[in-house]
Amino acid sequence: MKPVPVLKQGSFSGRRALWAGGIAVLYLAFAAAGGLFLGSEALSTHLGSRNLAPSLEHLFGTDWLGRDMFTRTVKGLGLSMAVGFLGAISSSVIAAVVGLLAATMGRAVDRFLSWLIDLFLSVPHLVTLILIAFVCGGGLKGIVIGIACTHWPSLARVIRAEVMQLRSAEFVLVSQRLGKSRLWIAMHHMAPHLVPQLLVGMLLLFPHAILHEAAITFIGLGLSPHQPAIGIILSESMRYLSTGMWWLAFFPGLCLLFTVRAFGTFGELMKRLVDARGLHD
Repeated sequence: MKPVPVLKQGSFSGRRALWAGGIAVLYLAFAAAGGLFLGSEALSTHLGSRNLAPSLEHLFGTDWLGRDMFTRTVKGLGLSMAVGFLGAISSSVIAAVVGLLAATMGRAVDRFLSWLIDLFLSVPHLVTLILIAFVCGGGLKGIVIGIACTHWPSLARVIRAEVMQLRSAEFVLVSQRLGKSRLWIAMHHMAPHLVPQLLVGMLLLFPHAILHEAAITFIGLGLSPHQPAIGIILSESMRYLSTGMWWLAFFPGLCLLFTVRAFGTFGELMKRLVDARGLHD
């Protein structure tokens, strides 16, 4: 008798989530592709256009070398998203392997990998990421390796719990009775069921990867200062905020916040769709 209002409310919430997800996708597509269509001429030095406030000609103003901040910001977002993409994919692969091994290779392996997951979760991501990036020499390689090695534990725990449930499924028990190996069962039965969780987990890892990339680059252990990364832009702008050039940090920081929020919104939408599909099945 009361399902009708509940369905209406859920339908409205679902439409709102779809609208938010669509807007997030459009923004992310613009941020990813914008750097490809914008020319590099605006990144060159124009001393006659130094320190200009935001205007119709320069939407985000210009910096102390006359470079257009809108172009620098858009290209920096594209670079940060590429680094986050590499780090999130690498971390998701590690999480999938660890989760599958923990749930299928016996109690001893499960206890060791669970202890390893708890160990990584007990240390702040940023501290471990700084150490790994420093050991690897910084740069793109150091950031990607650091993100991959520090962002997998939470997703690995989710994958492990999902595999634990799949172990009691009828088709898995039948394969065990037929003499199939653990590796065969993991690759043919469990891995296909984990693809939606891995995709959602990777999308939810993106915001953390992008923020941590910007943080590492901000302190000088990340990308090269010659690359228009958001962390570099924010780091350089700190020297000019006291002179009133607020736009050097405000617009890049705001765009970074929007990018992180857009990835979070899109990831939450995909999570709801996967959960709804699971309930339907």
